Amino acid sequence: MASAITVSGLAKSYGGVRAVDGVSFTVGRGEIFALLGPNGAGKTTTLEILEGFRRRDSGQADVLGLDPGDRAAGRALRERIGLVLQDIAVEPYLTVRETFARNAGYYPAPRDVGEVIALVGLAGQERTKVRNLSGGLKRRLDLGLGLIGDPDVLFLDEPTTGFDPGARRDAWQIVRGLRGCGTTILLTTHYMDEAQVLADRGTTILLTTHYMDEAQVLADRVAVMSGGRIVAEGTPSDLGGRASAQARIRFALPRGYPAADLPPGVAAPEDGLVSLHTSEPTETLHQLTGWALGRGLTLDRLTVDRPSLEDVYLGLTAAGGPAAAAPLERSAR
Repeated sequence: MASAITVSGLAKSYGGVRAVDGVSFTVGRGEIFALLGPNGAGKTTTLEILEGFRRRDSGQADVLGLDPGDRAAGRALRERIGLVLQDIAVEPYLTVRETFARNAGYYPAPRDVGEVIALVGLAGQERTKVRNLSGGLKRRLDLGLGLIGDPDVLFLDEPTTGFDPGARRDAWQIVRGLRGCGTTILLTTHYMDEAQVLADRGTTILLTTHYMDEAQVLADRVAVMSGGRIVAEGTPSDLGGRASAQARIRFALPRGYPAADLPPGVAAPEDGLVSLHTSEPTETLHQLTGWALGRGLTLDRLTVDRPSLEDVYLGLTAAGGPAAAAPLERSAR
């Protein structure tokens, strides 16, 4: 798989704070890569370096064969990337169509304005001034501005903030369609289910998020940052040994049966549920249900699961310290 993004030994300090400390990773074309970590872990600084907004202290960075820190390559890079940031400065007195048309002029081969308006669900709002859009419609506008240049790389920074569930799913479908066009997407979001939906058609996505269910659903691979370093990397299903971790079986304590009467290994009730951990969930579940059926019992609220991505994430980041970044205003252009 050809690489869309390559980072090696990346480092950035602010005063005495090492915000990014020797970070290395590669994102292949057509891959969704989630960069996870608590506030201050260094995710935003890493993205800003890749976007060309911050200069690194040391290490290497490559985006589509260009060095984002090379001023001479700045224009060429900007013409090939799109940005959907958390807060985009947009002229409030322009209409939706005027806003898209103005931004289309920044790119050598932009997408059709009407096509983008329809794509992001703003049909019928063409003559509406930006200042009169609702929060959710403004976020659709932001998404469209990231797409208008028909970019090879798209940075998405929590693109569906303010969306209702239906609008979020519509946004996923929009981005999913980009993968077939070879677009590389760098996504920052708080919704983990977003990351899997976008993984279907070849777009490369770098996702930073605080919501583990989003990374679980969207990402092909994830890396966890803590204290400016990557502390783990793998697929969502095997990160931190999830695939080989013991399964947990939980169920409601049958009425009239104290925990001591249950099969061996069952832990004391917690939140109304008892639990047991096993490396052989099929065999253990067979024994447990056999015990219940032999007594004519129903095991209400019965579930079988392994440690969630959030469980693993919390364990990996528990000891990491925050890395404070200097404030920087990013622009979509």
